Formats: sequence, C-alpha cells, structure tokens
Amino acid sequence: MMEQKKKNIHLLGIGGTGMGALAGLLKEIGYHVTGSDNEIYSPMKEELERLEITPYKGYSEKNLDDRPDHVVIGNVITKINPEAIAVEKQGIPYLSMPQALARFFLKDRQTLVVTGTHGKTTVSTLLAWFLTAAQKDPGFFIGGIGKNFGRSAARGSGKYFVVEGDEYDTAYFDKGPKFLHYRPFGSILTSIEFDHADIYRSLHHVLEAFRKFVALMPHNGVLIANIDDANVKRVIAEAPCRVVTYGFSPEAHYAITHLSLTPEGSSCEITTKKEKISLHSPLAGRHNIVNTVAACALLHELGMSFDELQQGLSTFEGVKRRQEVVGNIKDITIIDDFAHHPTAISETIDAIKARYPKRRVWALFEPRSNTSCRNVFQHEFVEALAHADRVIIASPFKADKLPKEERLDAQKIADGLMNEKGIDAHYIPGGTEFILEYLIRNINVQDVILVMSNGGFDNIHHKIIEKLERRKLYEDHSQLKMSRIPKKKQ
Repeated sequence: MMEQKKKNIHLLGIGGTGMGALAGLLKEIGYHVTGSDNEIYSPMKEELERLEITPYKGYSEKNLDDRPDHVVIGNVITKINPEAIAVEKQGIPYLSMPQALARFFLKDRQTLVVTGTHGKTTVSTLLAWFLTAAQKDPGFFIGGIGKNFGRSAARGSGKYFVVEGDEYDTAYFDKGPKFLHYRPFGSILTSIEFDHADIYRSLHHVLEAFRKFVALMPHNGVLIANIDDANVKRVIAEAPCRVVTYGFSPEAHYAITHLSLTPEGSSCEITTKKEKISLHSPLAGRHNIVNTVAACALLHELGMSFDELQQGLSTFEGVKRRQEVVGNIKDITIIDDFAHHPTAISETIDAIKARYPKRRVWALFEPRSNTSCRNVFQHEFVEALAHADRVIIASPFKADKLPKEERLDAQKIADGLMNEKGIDAHYIPGGTEFILEYLIRNINVQDVILVMSNGGFDNIHHKIIEKLERRKLYEDHSQLKMSRIPKKKQ
C-alpha cells in the first residue's frame, strides 16, 4: 500500500477534520504520527485522544526537533507559518493532505468520491456504512464522524475507498481544489452553489472547479448527478463517463416520489426503468432523502441490491454534528448541526420541525465560515432563518479581520427577520454568556434548541445543558414575561 515505509510523519494543522482523520490512517499503516495545531475542538479533540496523539500546541520550529521523514501541511497553514517556513528551510519533504491520501491509500483501490456544495459528509458516510453492512470492508476518508464507526477514516481491505471530495483549496503551495487529487472511479455530485468566498471569485469560478473534477472521471467510471440542480446539469454536460441522475424530476434515472416526513424519519419511493422501490430512512428531512437516494444510486449501479441497501439504511445511526441530539433536559431538546450556508440552514430547520412537530424551534446561529462572516448571503440568511420560530444570531467569528465593507451585518439580519418575517429574532454580541442569559430566561418546556455553527461555538451546547439543569421551567407560557436583551458590559 505504501511506496516506502517511513518512521515518522508530522502533521501541521492536525486538529482539522481531514488532518485528524489522516493521522488515524497513517497510524494504522505503521507510522509514528506527531502534529501541531492551535485550539482543537470536538469531535477531533476526542478523536486524537483515542489515537493517543498529543499535538504540540502552537506552531514552532522546535516541533520539528525529531526531524520527521515527511511533513503533511494542512490548508489552514499559511506560507508565513513559522513551522512551515522551518520545514522548507530544513529541506524536509512535505506534501498536502490530499496528496498524502492519494499517495499512501488510494493506489489499487476504486475510489468513490462525493462532491458538491451540500450533503457530502452524510452521503459519504452512507456509502461507507452501506458497504460495511454488506461485508465489503471499504476504506473511507470523511470530514465527519459516523456514529456507526466512531471515527472519520479507516483503511479497509475491500476494493472501494470512499472519499469526501472538498472543493476548498489544497494548501498554500497548491491553490487547486482538494478533490482534483482523488482519482475517482465512481462519483456523486450533489449540488453546486456559490461558497468559499475567500477563494472563489464567483459562481462561474466554482463551476470551473467542478468541471475540472468531472473531466477526471475515467471512461469506464460512473457519475451520479442531482438532476434537480441546474448548476449540476451544466457541469455534467461534457462528462467523459456514464452519467446516472437522481432527484424529484421524472426524468431522473432514480426518480423520487411519494416523499413522507415524520417524527420517526422519512420515506419515499424510487422509480427506475426496471422497478419501483420503497425506501425508509431514520434520517429527518427532505434533503436527507435526496442524500440517501444518491448513495443508493451509486452502489446500485456498482452491483448492490436494494435489499442490501435498505438493510444498511435501517441500521444507520447518522453523523456527529449533523442534526445530532446532544441533550434532552427537562423536556427541552438541544441539537448540534454543522449548517452554515443558507441552503443548509433552511433545510436543517425544516428537518427539525418535521421531526419535532408542534414544538417551538430556536435557531442559534454562529456565522463562522469564511463565507458566512461576509455579506455575500446577507439577504439569504434572513430567508433561511425565517424557517425557525425564534432566532438568536451570535457575533460573526473574527469579523474584525475582514474589511468593514465585506462584513456580514448580523443586526440587519435580525431586523429583517423581525420586520419582514415577523420572527422573534435577536443579534446578541459580546460572547456566549450573553446568549445564554437571554436564552435561559426565555426557554420553555418542549422547546427545541438548534445550534448551528461550523466551529466550536464556545461549547455553547454543554453550557446550555448546565444552565437548564439549574433552571425552573414553566409549561404555561402565560407565566412568563418577555425578557430584556442582555447588554454587553462596558
């Protein structure tokens, strides 16, 4: 599997989801793995503990004192990072995370790559679990932790290797998308929207990146594409391989009909040229039925039966930080989700409302990604968050690093929700303690708190749980008065 076994590999930026996963794979094939990073958040913090890797905190030339045989440099590392500078100065061989994955793990495997703006992590995890449940022992490398696996990567011994294909740039020395390194045999293209405003200039720029990926497909490969997405249809027009479509359109090869969303999950009927199949999923939401059909379509095209797929689906436990229930305290449910794009936010809120009908849903949103902290989706966030019953918006993460004219105006979003949509919404700056103060004063029995951020959000989920354990709750809302918005102390 390896070109040449090395004794020691050091990872710069080891706390990222992909880098942490790579660390586990490298240990699995016999490497001694070290790494460095700044603050590391859950769930990667726990994953590195499980792997018995204790990273260096911060970046320094001293972290290279043992002189590793190779260094893998994550895309969070800049060219002025002192440790990266030392790597080059000392002449230590280095490569990017996608290069390392392809070099050490994708040779002699049929790689199944999941790409698209939305749903990559869930679809990739579904693929890996369906194959595992069918005793095919796949390898996988995914940007999230599947609950069935308790990990985000495995080497596997079967012929398939599942990879979540990210369109974000590879490294400071390789500004192309990560997914261009993954040698796809089978692929899924879920959706294409503008995102990653820090590296993509426009939607046209994003489309060009996906066209380059599609062009990599081998002639004997298969590309599964969402026919309902107009941008996907544009990109697949010149695919060099067989293209199979899925979606709600009756033109799809795997057409979705009779969608049903219930508190127990979701179901639909899939119509192909040969048969009609009923599909039952434990996952909530319209978008997750679409994700499930995408995974089923690829594996069915590769020879798996629908009976095998449904059996795997019935035991699928989901993905951490994807509609993950992290607490049920005094009949209040706290849910953690990674959503940070307007489309993902609206779909996630709708899924939670379908799972918890007649319950009030709070959306706590932390704008944290490079795109969500910008005003690119200023209006779209109003439309997306309006799907919730009550909304709290936190301070955009490190917004002071952006030019003022590019920053998201969180107060304007709250005002739009209040004035245009009639939604009780508040922008609460100054830290999570102020959000907690307001939330705990106004929360009630049977409420659902949906926390959305692509980062740690100051561990607000567990802070909510701790506060709720000490607070008296009322079933009768008339006993409560509307609380003031806590003010940041001067």
